[in-house]
Amino acid sequence: MSTSQVRFSRVDSAKFFRTLNKRVNGYFKEHKISRNANWKLHLKAFIMFSLYLTPYFLLLTLDLPGWSQILLTIVMGVGMAGVGMNVMHDANHGSYSSKKWVNKILGGSIYILAGNVYNWQVQHNVLHHTYTNIHGHDEDLDAGRVIRFSQHAKWRWFHRFQHYYSVILYGLLTFNWMLTADFKQTQRYLKKKLSYGKMPKPIKQWSVLFITKAIYFSVWVVIPLLVLDIAWWKILLGFFIMHYTAGLILSIVFQLAHVVEDTEMPLPDESGSMKNTWAIHQLFTTVNFSRKNRIVNWFTGGLNHQVEHHIFPNISHIHYTEIAKIVKETALEYNLPYNEYTSTRKAIAAHFKFLKQMGMKPAVA
Repeated sequence: MSTSQVRFSRVDSAKFFRTLNKRVNGYFKEHKISRNANWKLHLKAFIMFSLYLTPYFLLLTLDLPGWSQILLTIVMGVGMAGVGMNVMHDANHGSYSSKKWVNKILGGSIYILAGNVYNWQVQHNVLHHTYTNIHGHDEDLDAGRVIRFSQHAKWRWFHRFQHYYSVILYGLLTFNWMLTADFKQTQRYLKKKLSYGKMPKPIKQWSVLFITKAIYFSVWVVIPLLVLDIAWWKILLGFFIMHYTAGLILSIVFQLAHVVEDTEMPLPDESGSMKNTWAIHQLFTTVNFSRKNRIVNWFTGGLNHQVEHHIFPNISHIHYTEIAKIVKETALEYNLPYNEYTSTRKAIAAHFKFLKQMGMKPAVA
């Protein structure tokens, strides 16, 4: 991966982004509201943390039947995904609050989700948001050899079945963070001197990584093993169910934004130049889904408004429903795409149809 080789066009003769930015800024000025979180997001943050942490303490303190213990681990998984999408995500983009210390604290919630702030900010804020859907640069398209997300990736015979087995692997997302990805990414990003903001000292980053992992395992595995009078395998099963639930939710929500039929995966030319400006590139590589569904809007933290999020990542998702009207009108006014699926069901169908296409042998496809 070499991010230095990609350059976006600086030519936007229609001045699309300048017009859009002016209109969005005008919206906040006209309504006299902050671009950051409001009381609705504060309340939602409380609810998500409660869904994640309350069942944990109930399991440690109450003698509950087995079926209710399993149910609580599922609830924890839902809360885990909810914290990631609604709180951690905004905070690590610096959009939750105008105060850096608030964003730093809430962004640190990724540590109780088994992740790492430095790695997440580099992979998501730097690589994914800058080089969206560009093979070899956007690591969200890299699933190793197991899943083929792009026509530019090497095809292997087993990919013809990926639209069946991929959903099973999606649930392992947070396990991957916890056990392998964070260590590999830290080594890779430090070597390449990649950072979001100030470059951390290697010894500090490695220390934070190992210490937070040790604390995480102590809280979620060691303490339950010491406190609960139940078989060790049941505790590990509950831990697995929690992570699998969260991983499945997070994976599917993120895949629906970029890995679907209606998005493009362009490559730079031989000189490393992209056809479009960065903002217009986002319109071609990103899609919304269930934009008018209040439940989906609320739970996914606005990640169903990926078009708005990719163009304005510094605006809290709590405002995307209103911002979307401006973005769509402006895009259509300038004859640019505004990709969206009216329902989550249609977006999921488009994703797995695309996986099936990517699984076909290229010559046949």
